Amino acid sequence: MRKPGSILFISCYELGHQPLGIAWASAFMRRAGFTPQVLDLSVEPFDPEQVQAARVVGISVPMHTALRLGVRVAEQVRRLNPTCHICFFGLYASLNAEFLLRSLADSVIGGEYEEALVSLVESLEAHRPLDIEGVARAGRPQAPVLKRLSFPVPDRGGLSGLERYAQLEHDGTRSLAGSVEASRGCKHQCLHCPIPPVYGGRFFVIPKDVVLEDIRRLAAAGARHITFGDPDFLNGPGHSIAIIRAMHEAFPALTFDFTAKIEHILKHRELFPELAHCGCLFVISAVESLSDVVLRHLEKGHVRQEVFEALTIVRQAGIALRPAWVPFTPWTTLEDFREVLDFVEDYLEILAFVERERLVYHRDPVQYAIRLLVPPGSGLLGRSAIQPFLRDLDQARLYYRWEHPDPRMDALHERVSERVEEAARQEEDAVVTFARIKALAMQAHGVAARHVTVPQAEGARPPRLTEAWFCCAEPTRDQFEPLDCMSEGGVDHV
Repeated sequence: MRKPGSILFISCYELGHQPLGIAWASAFMRRAGFTPQVLDLSVEPFDPEQVQAARVVGISVPMHTALRLGVRVAEQVRRLNPTCHICFFGLYASLNAEFLLRSLADSVIGGEYEEALVSLVESLEAHRPLDIEGVARAGRPQAPVLKRLSFPVPDRGGLSGLERYAQLEHDGTRSLAGSVEASRGCKHQCLHCPIPPVYGGRFFVIPKDVVLEDIRRLAAAGARHITFGDPDFLNGPGHSIAIIRAMHEAFPALTFDFTAKIEHILKHRELFPELAHCGCLFVISAVESLSDVVLRHLEKGHVRQEVFEALTIVRQAGIALRPAWVPFTPWTTLEDFREVLDFVEDYLEILAFVERERLVYHRDPVQYAIRLLVPPGSGLLGRSAIQPFLRDLDQARLYYRWEHPDPRMDALHERVSERVEEAARQEEDAVVTFARIKALAMQAHGVAARHVTVPQAEGARPPRLTEAWFCCAEPTRDQFEPLDCMSEGGVDHV
Protein backbone atom coordinates (compact mmCIF):
# COMPACT_ATOMS: atom_id res chain seq x y z
CA MET A 1 0.00 0.00 0.00
CA ARG A 2 2.98 2.32 0.50
CA LYS A 3 4.33 1.70 -2.97
CA PRO A 4 4.02 4.79 -5.23
CA GLY A 5 0.85 4.51 -7.28
CA SER A 6 -0.98 2.23 -4.85
CA ILE A 7 -3.09 5.19 -3.73
CA LEU A 8 -4.58 7.47 -6.38
CA PHE A 9 -6.59 10.62 -5.59
CA ILE A 10 -8.73 11.99 -8.42
CA SER A 11 -10.26 15.45 -8.74
CA CYS A 12 -12.75 16.22 -11.50
CA TYR A 13 -13.50 19.91 -11.01
CA GLU A 14 -12.87 22.56 -8.37
CA LEU A 15 -14.08 25.82 -9.86
CA GLY A 16 -11.07 26.19 -12.11
CA HIS A 17 -8.55 26.17 -9.26
CA GLN A 18 -5.81 23.74 -8.33
CA PRO A 19 -7.86 21.15 -6.43
CA LEU A 20 -7.43 21.55 -2.68
CA GLY A 21 -9.49 18.41 -2.04
CA ILE A 22 -6.77 16.08 -3.27
CA ALA A 23 -3.94 18.40 -2.14
CA TRP A 24 -5.17 18.09 1.46
CA ALA A 25 -5.72 14.33 1.12
CA SER A 26 -2.22 13.87 -0.29
CA ALA A 27 -0.62 15.92 2.52
CA PHE A 28 -2.30 13.90 5.27
CA MET A 29 -1.36 10.63 3.58
CA ARG A 30 2.27 11.63 3.08
CA ARG A 31 2.52 12.62 6.73
CA ALA A 32 1.39 9.08 7.56
CA GLY A 33 4.14 7.58 5.38
CA PHE A 34 2.19 6.86 2.19
CA THR A 35 3.11 8.04 -1.33
CA PRO A 36 -0.14 8.83 -3.14
CA GLN A 37 -0.42 10.02 -6.70
CA VAL A 38 -2.93 12.64 -7.85
CA LEU A 39 -4.86 13.16 -11.06
CA ASP A 40 -6.83 16.30 -11.90
CA LEU A 41 -9.20 15.52 -14.75
CA SER A 42 -10.10 19.17 -15.24
CA VAL A 43 -6.67 19.70 -16.86
CA GLU A 44 -5.27 16.16 -17.38
CA PRO A 45 -6.49 13.18 -19.41
CA PHE A 46 -7.90 10.11 -17.73
CA ASP A 47 -5.00 7.68 -17.25
CA PRO A 48 -6.05 3.98 -17.40
CA GLU A 49 -2.57 2.81 -16.37
CA GLN A 50 -2.65 4.83 -13.15
CA VAL A 51 -6.09 3.46 -12.35
CA GLN A 52 -5.11 -0.14 -13.03
CA ALA A 53 -2.08 0.15 -10.74
CA ALA A 54 -4.02 1.58 -7.79
CA ARG A 55 -5.26 -0.40 -4.82
CA VAL A 56 -7.20 2.58 -3.45
CA VAL A 57 -8.83 5.28 -5.57
CA GLY A 58 -10.16 8.33 -3.74
CA ILE A 59 -12.49 10.63 -5.67
CA SER A 60 -12.89 14.18 -4.38
CA VAL A 61 -16.43 15.59 -4.64
CA PRO A 62 -16.57 19.07 -3.04
CA MET A 63 -19.40 20.25 -5.30
CA HIS A 64 -22.23 18.94 -7.46
CA THR A 65 -20.37 19.22 -10.76
CA ALA A 66 -17.48 17.22 -9.31
CA LEU A 67 -19.92 14.57 -8.07
CA ARG A 68 -21.61 14.17 -11.44
CA LEU A 69 -18.26 13.78 -13.13
CA GLY A 70 -16.94 11.61 -10.30
CA VAL A 71 -19.72 9.09 -10.80
CA ARG A 72 -18.61 8.65 -14.42
CA VAL A 73 -15.02 8.31 -13.28
CA ALA A 74 -15.93 5.65 -10.71
CA GLU A 75 -17.72 3.63 -13.38
CA GLN A 76 -14.57 3.59 -15.49
CA VAL A 77 -12.37 2.82 -12.47
CA ARG A 78 -14.57 -0.15 -11.56
CA ARG A 79 -14.43 -1.44 -15.12
CA LEU A 80 -10.64 -1.11 -15.36
CA ASN A 81 -9.77 -2.23 -11.82
CA PRO A 82 -12.63 -4.25 -10.29
CA THR A 83 -10.78 -5.11 -7.06
CA CYS A 84 -9.55 -1.67 -6.00
CA HIS A 85 -11.22 0.17 -3.12
CA ILE A 86 -13.14 3.25 -4.29
CA CYS A 87 -13.75 5.99 -1.73
CA PHE A 88 -15.72 9.20 -2.38
CA PHE A 89 -14.81 12.05 -0.04
CA GLY A 90 -15.82 15.67 0.35
CA LEU A 91 -18.92 17.79 0.89
CA TYR A 92 -21.17 16.03 -1.62
CA ALA A 93 -20.03 12.53 -0.67
CA SER A 94 -22.08 12.18 2.51
CA LEU A 95 -25.10 13.95 0.95
CA ASN A 96 -25.22 11.19 -1.67
CA ALA A 97 -23.83 8.29 0.35
CA GLU A 98 -26.85 6.03 -0.15
CA PHE A 99 -26.63 6.27 -3.93
CA LEU A 100 -22.83 6.02 -4.09
CA LEU A 101 -22.61 2.98 -1.82
CA ARG A 102 -25.34 1.16 -3.70
CA SER A 103 -23.10 0.22 -6.62
CA LEU A 104 -20.11 2.52 -7.13
CA ALA A 105 -18.29 3.20 -3.87
CA ASP A 106 -16.80 0.93 -1.22
CA SER A 107 -16.70 3.81 1.27
CA VAL A 108 -17.81 7.42 1.66
CA ILE A 109 -16.40 10.13 3.96
CA GLY A 110 -17.93 13.58 4.51
CA GLY A 111 -17.04 16.62 6.58
CA GLU A 112 -13.46 16.85 7.85
CA TYR A 113 -12.48 13.73 5.97
CA GLU A 114 -8.66 13.60 5.90
CA GLU A 115 -7.78 11.75 9.11
CA ALA A 116 -10.60 9.25 8.54
CA LEU A 117 -9.22 8.71 5.04
CA VAL A 118 -5.79 7.91 6.51
CA SER A 119 -7.38 5.48 8.99
CA LEU A 120 -9.24 3.80 6.14
CA VAL A 121 -6.05 3.22 4.14
CA GLU A 122 -4.15 2.02 7.21
CA SER A 123 -6.93 -0.47 7.94
CA LEU A 124 -6.94 -1.72 4.35
CA GLU A 125 -3.16 -2.11 4.50
CA ALA A 126 -3.33 -4.12 7.74
CA HIS A 127 -6.42 -6.08 6.63
CA ARG A 128 -8.30 -4.81 9.68
CA PRO A 129 -12.08 -4.39 9.85
CA LEU A 130 -13.22 -1.07 8.35
CA ASP A 131 -15.37 -0.03 11.30
CA ILE A 132 -13.94 3.48 11.35
CA GLU A 133 -15.69 6.55 12.70
CA GLY A 134 -16.85 8.72 9.83
CA VAL A 135 -16.29 6.08 7.13
CA ALA A 136 -19.65 4.99 5.71
CA ARG A 137 -19.99 1.69 3.90
CA ALA A 138 -22.90 -0.25 2.44
CA GLY A 139 -25.27 -1.08 5.27
CA ARG A 140 -23.13 0.90 7.74
CA PRO A 141 -24.03 4.60 7.56
CA GLN A 142 -21.83 7.11 9.34
CA ALA A 143 -22.31 10.78 10.12
CA PRO A 144 -19.87 13.28 8.57
CA VAL A 145 -16.65 13.83 10.51
CA LEU A 146 -16.97 17.02 12.56
CA LYS A 147 -13.82 17.42 14.61
CA ARG A 148 -10.82 19.72 14.55
CA LEU A 149 -7.91 18.26 12.61
CA SER A 150 -4.16 18.73 12.85
CA PHE A 151 -3.44 20.26 9.45
CA PRO A 152 -0.23 19.90 7.46
CA VAL A 153 0.37 22.26 4.53
CA PRO A 154 -1.52 21.11 1.39
CA ASP A 155 0.64 18.98 -0.88
CA ARG A 156 0.44 20.52 -4.36
CA GLY A 157 3.55 18.74 -5.64
CA GLY A 158 1.80 16.39 -8.04
CA LEU A 159 -0.61 18.97 -9.46
CA SER A 160 -0.29 20.85 -12.75
CA GLY A 161 1.19 24.35 -12.62
CA LEU A 162 -0.92 27.42 -11.91
CA GLU A 163 -0.76 28.46 -15.56
CA ARG A 164 -3.27 25.68 -16.34
CA TYR A 165 -5.89 27.02 -13.95
CA ALA A 166 -8.09 30.09 -13.61
CA GLN A 167 -6.15 33.35 -13.72
CA LEU A 168 -6.82 36.87 -12.55
CA GLU A 169 -7.92 39.26 -15.29
CA HIS A 170 -7.35 42.86 -14.20
CA ASP A 171 -6.38 46.11 -15.91
CA GLY A 172 -6.09 44.35 -19.25
CA THR A 173 -3.59 41.75 -18.07
CA ARG A 174 -3.71 38.21 -16.72
CA SER A 175 -1.85 36.94 -13.66
CA LEU A 176 -1.48 33.52 -12.09
CA ALA A 177 -3.84 32.88 -9.19
CA GLY A 178 -3.87 30.39 -6.34
CA SER A 179 -6.67 29.20 -4.08
CA VAL A 180 -6.38 28.53 -0.33
CA GLU A 181 -8.69 27.79 2.59
CA ALA A 182 -8.64 29.58 5.93
CA SER A 183 -11.74 27.84 7.28
CA ARG A 184 -14.31 25.16 6.49
CA GLY A 185 -17.98 24.76 7.21
CA CYS A 186 -20.29 27.65 8.06
CA LYS A 187 -22.10 29.08 11.07
CA HIS A 188 -25.24 29.73 9.05
CA GLN A 189 -28.11 27.53 7.90
CA CYS A 190 -29.23 28.80 4.48
CA LEU A 191 -31.69 26.16 3.33
CA HIS A 192 -30.48 25.74 -0.25
CA CYS A 193 -26.80 25.45 0.69
CA PRO A 194 -25.20 21.95 0.84
CA ILE A 195 -22.98 22.91 3.79
CA PRO A 196 -25.56 23.02 6.67
CA PRO A 197 -26.75 19.40 6.18
CA VAL A 198 -23.12 18.28 6.54
CA TYR A 199 -21.68 20.75 9.06
CA GLY A 200 -24.83 21.62 11.03
CA GLY A 201 -23.80 25.21 11.71
CA ARG A 202 -20.21 24.44 12.71
CA PHE A 203 -17.05 25.76 11.12
CA PHE A 204 -13.38 24.97 11.64
CA VAL A 205 -10.45 27.33 11.18
CA ILE A 206 -7.22 26.22 9.57
CA PRO A 207 -4.18 27.39 11.57
CA LYS A 208 -2.79 30.73 10.45
CA ASP A 209 0.75 29.42 9.97
CA VAL A 210 -0.52 26.62 7.70
CA VAL A 211 -2.48 29.05 5.52
CA LEU A 212 0.43 31.48 5.30
CA GLU A 213 2.89 28.74 4.33
CA ASP A 214 0.49 27.58 1.61
CA ILE A 215 0.30 31.18 0.35
CA ARG A 216 4.10 31.48 0.46
CA ARG A 217 4.48 28.37 -1.70
CA LEU A 218 1.85 29.61 -4.17
CA ALA A 219 3.64 32.96 -4.42
CA ALA A 220 6.91 31.13 -5.08
CA ALA A 221 5.11 29.23 -7.86
CA GLY A 222 4.18 32.51 -9.50
CA ALA A 223 0.80 33.39 -7.98
CA ARG A 224 0.06 37.11 -7.91
CA HIS A 225 -3.49 36.72 -6.64
CA ILE A 226 -5.05 34.53 -3.94
CA THR A 227 -8.64 33.33 -3.74
CA PHE A 228 -9.81 32.44 -0.25
CA GLY A 229 -12.12 29.55 -1.00
CA ASP A 230 -13.84 29.51 2.41
CA PRO A 231 -17.63 29.17 2.26
CA ASP A 232 -17.67 32.49 4.12
CA PHE A 233 -14.37 34.24 4.86
CA LEU A 234 -15.99 36.37 7.58
CA ASN A 235 -17.37 33.50 9.66
CA GLY A 236 -14.34 34.11 11.87
CA PRO A 237 -13.37 37.73 11.14
CA GLY A 238 -10.56 37.86 13.73
CA HIS A 239 -8.87 34.81 12.21
CA SER A 240 -9.36 36.10 8.66
CA ILE A 241 -8.07 39.63 9.22
CA ALA A 242 -5.00 38.26 11.05
CA ILE A 243 -4.16 36.16 7.98
CA ILE A 244 -4.73 39.10 5.63
CA ARG A 245 -2.46 41.40 7.68
CA ALA A 246 0.31 38.82 7.82
CA MET A 247 -0.03 38.02 4.10
CA HIS A 248 0.14 41.72 3.18
CA GLU A 249 3.18 42.25 5.35
CA ALA A 250 5.00 39.30 3.78
CA PHE A 251 3.74 39.80 0.21
CA PRO A 252 2.57 43.39 -0.20
CA ALA A 253 2.01 43.01 -3.96
CA LEU A 254 -0.37 40.04 -3.63
CA THR A 255 -4.04 40.77 -4.31
CA PHE A 256 -6.92 38.60 -3.15
CA ASP A 257 -10.65 37.91 -3.21
CA PHE A 258 -13.06 36.13 -0.88
CA THR A 259 -16.69 35.16 -0.39
CA ALA A 260 -18.94 36.63 2.31
CA LYS A 261 -22.64 36.80 3.12
CA ILE A 262 -24.51 40.08 2.71
CA GLU A 263 -25.19 40.12 6.45
CA HIS A 264 -21.47 39.74 7.19
CA ILE A 265 -20.63 42.64 4.89
CA LEU A 266 -23.02 44.78 6.89
CA LYS A 267 -21.90 43.45 10.28
CA HIS A 268 -18.18 43.87 9.58
CA ARG A 269 -18.30 46.99 7.42
CA GLU A 270 -15.45 48.57 9.39
CA LEU A 271 -13.04 45.94 8.00
CA PHE A 272 -13.47 46.79 4.33
CA PRO A 273 -11.18 49.82 4.08
CA GLU A 274 -8.36 47.77 5.58
CA LEU A 275 -9.16 44.80 3.34
CA ALA A 276 -8.91 47.10 0.34
CA HIS A 277 -5.61 48.51 1.61
CA CYS A 278 -4.25 44.98 1.94
CA GLY A 279 -5.08 44.14 -1.68
CA CYS A 280 -8.70 42.94 -1.84
CA LEU A 281 -9.92 43.35 -5.42
CA PHE A 282 -13.39 41.85 -5.22
CA VAL A 283 -15.85 40.13 -2.93
CA ILE A 284 -18.28 37.43 -4.02
CA SER A 285 -21.60 37.39 -2.21
CA ALA A 286 -24.51 35.01 -2.69
CA VAL A 287 -27.27 37.59 -3.09
CA GLU A 288 -29.44 34.92 -4.78
CA SER A 289 -32.52 37.11 -5.32
CA LEU A 290 -33.96 40.58 -4.87
CA SER A 291 -37.32 39.15 -3.87
CA ASP A 292 -37.94 39.14 -0.12
CA VAL A 293 -40.31 36.21 -0.70
CA VAL A 294 -37.55 34.11 -2.26
CA LEU A 295 -34.98 35.22 0.32
CA ARG A 296 -37.34 34.25 3.11
CA HIS A 297 -37.96 30.79 1.62
CA LEU A 298 -34.18 30.25 1.33
CA GLU A 299 -33.57 31.65 4.84
CA LYS A 300 -30.70 33.70 3.47
CA GLY A 301 -30.40 35.99 6.46
CA HIS A 302 -30.75 39.24 4.52
CA VAL A 303 -33.51 41.22 2.84
CA ARG A 304 -33.63 43.05 -0.47
CA GLN A 305 -32.77 46.50 0.84
CA GLU A 306 -29.62 45.22 2.57
CA VAL A 307 -28.19 44.22 -0.82
CA PHE A 308 -28.04 47.89 -1.81
CA GLU A 309 -26.42 48.78 1.51
CA ALA A 310 -23.77 46.07 1.11
CA LEU A 311 -23.02 47.23 -2.42
CA THR A 312 -22.42 50.75 -1.11
CA ILE A 313 -20.10 49.52 1.67
CA VAL A 314 -17.95 47.51 -0.71
CA ARG A 315 -17.86 50.21 -3.39
CA GLN A 316 -16.89 52.94 -0.94
CA ALA A 317 -13.91 50.82 0.08
CA GLY A 318 -12.82 50.61 -3.57
CA ILE A 319 -13.64 46.89 -3.85
CA ALA A 320 -15.78 45.33 -6.58
CA LEU A 321 -18.84 43.28 -5.56
CA ARG A 322 -19.52 40.19 -7.65
CA PRO A 323 -23.07 39.10 -6.73
CA ALA A 324 -24.10 35.48 -7.21
CA TRP A 325 -27.70 34.72 -8.18
CA VAL A 326 -30.24 31.92 -8.11
CA PRO A 327 -32.75 33.55 -10.45
CA PHE A 328 -34.81 30.42 -11.08
CA THR A 329 -36.65 29.15 -8.00
CA PRO A 330 -40.21 27.86 -7.53
CA TRP A 331 -41.11 31.24 -6.03
CA THR A 332 -39.65 33.45 -8.76
CA THR A 333 -42.32 35.27 -10.78
CA LEU A 334 -42.55 36.93 -14.15
CA GLU A 335 -44.11 40.30 -13.34
CA ASP A 336 -45.83 42.29 -16.03
CA PHE A 337 -43.19 44.28 -17.85
CA ARG A 338 -43.07 48.01 -17.20
CA GLU A 339 -41.04 50.75 -18.81
CA VAL A 340 -39.42 51.45 -15.42
CA LEU A 341 -38.29 48.28 -13.67
CA ASP A 342 -37.28 49.80 -10.32
CA PHE A 343 -39.98 47.99 -8.36
CA VAL A 344 -40.34 44.82 -10.39
CA GLU A 345 -39.04 41.90 -8.40
CA ASP A 346 -37.60 38.51 -9.27
CA TYR A 347 -36.04 37.76 -12.64
CA LEU A 348 -36.58 41.07 -14.38
CA GLU A 349 -35.61 42.95 -11.24
CA ILE A 350 -32.30 41.11 -11.08
CA LEU A 351 -31.56 42.14 -14.66
CA ALA A 352 -32.70 45.71 -13.95
CA PHE A 353 -30.53 45.87 -10.82
CA VAL A 354 -27.47 44.62 -12.69
CA GLU A 355 -27.95 47.13 -15.49
CA ARG A 356 -28.87 50.06 -13.26
CA GLU A 357 -25.90 49.49 -10.93
CA ARG A 358 -23.55 48.94 -13.88
CA LEU A 359 -22.69 45.41 -12.81
CA VAL A 360 -22.96 43.61 -16.15
CA TYR A 361 -19.22 42.88 -16.23
CA HIS A 362 -19.18 42.01 -12.52
CA ARG A 363 -20.85 38.67 -13.11
CA ASP A 364 -20.51 35.96 -15.72
CA PRO A 365 -23.65 35.45 -17.86
CA VAL A 366 -24.04 31.89 -16.59
CA GLN A 367 -25.36 33.44 -13.37
CA TYR A 368 -28.62 34.36 -15.11
CA ALA A 369 -29.29 30.70 -15.92
CA ILE A 370 -28.85 29.21 -12.45
CA ARG A 371 -31.72 27.04 -11.30
CA LEU A 372 -32.21 26.10 -7.65
CA LEU A 373 -30.54 22.77 -6.92
CA VAL A 374 -32.21 20.45 -4.40
CA PRO A 375 -29.79 17.58 -3.70
CA PRO A 376 -30.42 14.69 -1.32
CA GLY A 377 -30.14 15.94 2.24
CA SER A 378 -31.06 19.51 1.31
CA GLY A 379 -32.63 21.55 4.09
CA LEU A 380 -35.35 22.56 1.64
CA LEU A 381 -36.76 19.04 1.61
CA GLY A 382 -38.15 19.50 5.11
CA ARG A 383 -40.00 22.70 4.28
CA SER A 384 -43.65 22.72 3.24
CA ALA A 385 -43.17 25.70 0.92
CA ILE A 386 -41.37 23.62 -1.71
CA GLN A 387 -43.47 20.46 -1.50
CA PRO A 388 -46.07 21.46 -4.14
CA PHE A 389 -43.30 21.88 -6.72
CA LEU A 390 -41.09 18.87 -5.95
CA ARG A 391 -41.01 15.84 -8.19
CA ASP A 392 -38.99 12.62 -7.97
CA LEU A 393 -35.28 12.21 -7.31
CA ASP A 394 -33.36 12.16 -10.59
CA GLN A 395 -30.81 9.47 -9.82
CA ALA A 396 -28.74 10.16 -12.93
CA ARG A 397 -28.35 13.84 -12.07
CA LEU A 398 -28.35 13.39 -8.29
CA TYR A 399 -30.96 16.02 -7.42
CA TYR A 400 -34.70 16.34 -6.91
CA ARG A 401 -36.55 17.72 -9.88
CA TRP A 402 -39.01 20.56 -9.38
CA GLU A 403 -41.43 22.34 -11.68
CA HIS A 404 -42.36 25.99 -11.62
CA PRO A 405 -46.10 26.74 -11.25
CA ASP A 406 -45.74 29.12 -14.21
CA PRO A 407 -44.59 27.06 -17.25
CA ARG A 408 -43.14 30.24 -18.79
CA MET A 409 -40.41 30.23 -16.15
CA ASP A 410 -39.23 26.69 -16.93
CA ALA A 411 -39.31 27.50 -20.64
CA LEU A 412 -37.35 30.70 -20.01
CA HIS A 413 -34.74 28.76 -18.05
CA GLU A 414 -34.19 26.43 -20.98
CA ARG A 415 -33.83 29.30 -23.45
CA VAL A 416 -31.48 31.29 -21.20
CA SER A 417 -29.33 28.20 -20.55
CA GLU A 418 -28.99 27.56 -24.27
CA ARG A 419 -28.15 31.21 -24.89
CA VAL A 420 -25.47 31.22 -22.17
CA GLU A 421 -23.80 28.05 -23.41
CA GLU A 422 -23.74 29.32 -26.99
CA ALA A 423 -22.34 32.66 -25.83
CA ALA A 424 -19.57 30.87 -23.93
CA ARG A 425 -18.63 28.84 -27.00
CA GLN A 426 -18.56 31.98 -29.13
CA GLU A 427 -16.69 33.99 -26.44
CA GLU A 428 -19.37 36.63 -26.78
CA ASP A 429 -19.04 39.92 -24.92
CA ALA A 430 -20.98 39.84 -21.64
CA VAL A 431 -22.89 43.02 -22.50
CA VAL A 432 -24.22 41.46 -25.70
CA THR A 433 -25.17 38.26 -23.89
CA PHE A 434 -26.90 40.25 -21.18
CA ALA A 435 -28.98 42.13 -23.74
CA ARG A 436 -30.03 38.87 -25.39
CA ILE A 437 -30.98 37.35 -22.05
CA LYS A 438 -33.04 40.45 -21.28
CA ALA A 439 -34.75 40.07 -24.64
CA LEU A 440 -35.65 36.47 -23.82
CA ALA A 441 -37.14 37.53 -20.48
CA MET A 442 -39.15 40.30 -22.12
CA GLN A 443 -40.37 37.97 -24.85
CA ALA A 444 -41.69 35.70 -22.09
CA HIS A 445 -43.96 38.65 -21.28
CA GLY A 446 -44.95 39.14 -24.89
CA VAL A 447 -42.78 42.23 -25.33
CA ALA A 448 -41.04 42.52 -28.70
CA ALA A 449 -37.26 42.12 -28.66
CA ARG A 450 -36.84 45.33 -30.64
CA HIS A 451 -37.53 47.25 -27.43
CA VAL A 452 -34.39 45.85 -25.79
CA THR A 453 -31.36 48.13 -25.66
CA VAL A 454 -27.76 47.05 -25.16
CA PRO A 455 -26.48 48.36 -21.78
CA GLN A 456 -24.04 51.23 -21.95
CA ALA A 457 -20.35 50.46 -21.61
CA GLU A 458 -19.25 50.34 -17.98
CA GLY A 459 -15.77 51.75 -18.46
CA ALA A 460 -12.83 49.75 -17.11
CA ARG A 461 -13.56 46.05 -16.70
CA PRO A 462 -13.72 44.99 -13.03
CA PRO A 463 -11.27 42.33 -11.81
CA ARG A 464 -12.35 38.73 -12.29
CA LEU A 465 -11.09 35.19 -12.50
CA THR A 466 -11.14 33.54 -15.91
CA GLU A 467 -13.40 30.67 -14.80
CA ALA A 468 -16.91 31.37 -16.08
CA TRP A 469 -18.57 28.44 -14.35
CA PHE A 470 -18.04 29.76 -10.85
CA CYS A 471 -19.95 27.84 -8.17
CA CYS A 472 -22.97 26.98 -10.23
CA ALA A 473 -22.78 24.58 -13.13
CA GLU A 474 -24.05 21.21 -14.06
CA PRO A 475 -21.22 19.60 -16.01
CA THR A 476 -20.96 20.96 -19.53
CA ARG A 477 -20.49 18.88 -22.63
CA ASP A 478 -16.85 19.93 -22.79
CA GLN A 479 -16.26 18.65 -19.26
CA PHE A 480 -17.84 15.28 -20.02
CA GLU A 481 -16.13 14.60 -23.34
CA PRO A 482 -12.89 13.21 -21.83
CA LEU A 483 -15.01 10.58 -20.12
CA ASP A 484 -17.09 9.77 -23.22
CA CYS A 485 -20.15 11.12 -21.43
CA MET A 486 -22.70 13.68 -22.49
CA SER A 487 -24.57 16.29 -20.47
CA GLU A 488 -27.97 17.63 -21.40
CA GLY A 489 -26.75 21.11 -20.45
CA GLY A 490 -28.39 23.54 -18.10
CA VAL A 491 -27.14 25.12 -14.91
CA ASP A 492 -27.89 24.51 -11.26
CA HIS A 493 -26.81 26.21 -8.06
CA VAL A 494 -24.23 24.56 -5.88
